[in-house]
Amino acid sequence: MTPEQIQQFVVDLYAATGVGDWDKAASMLTDDFFVTEADSLPMKGVYRGKHALRDLYTKVMGMMDVAGLDVVETCPGKDHAVTILSFRFADPSLAPAHLCELFRFRDGKVCEIRPYYFDPAPIVAACEAKAALA
Repeated sequence: MTPEQIQQFVVDLYAATGVGDWDKAASMLTDDFFVTEADSLPMKGVYRGKHALRDLYTKVMGMMDVAGLDVVETCPGKDHAVTILSFRFADPSLAPAHLCELFRFRDGKVCEIRPYYFDPAPIVAACEAKAALA
């Protein structure tokens, strides 16, 4: 894949997951796809398979009230891309969560996503805020 194709692929994957088109998202992932969330996060763990993004998204959106996902830029490489983004929360008193996501590609599909949070505290705070309302 060219850097331009990689960049567009990431844009298309965010678009598919953003509207809940899980069939399209699954078609963009390798059979052995996985995403790893750090142990410092409430959604920690490794999510595997074609439906891992759907499962993770459902879990995360059940744990916190995300008002928006702001994609700053995607920086493509030879077989990977890094996207800079932030979560905005429904509660305006909560600070946004800033992170980068590493996408690894194999055979024209994503085989791994690894999010890197600058500070996990905003994610933890958003989860705690939603849990307090329950």
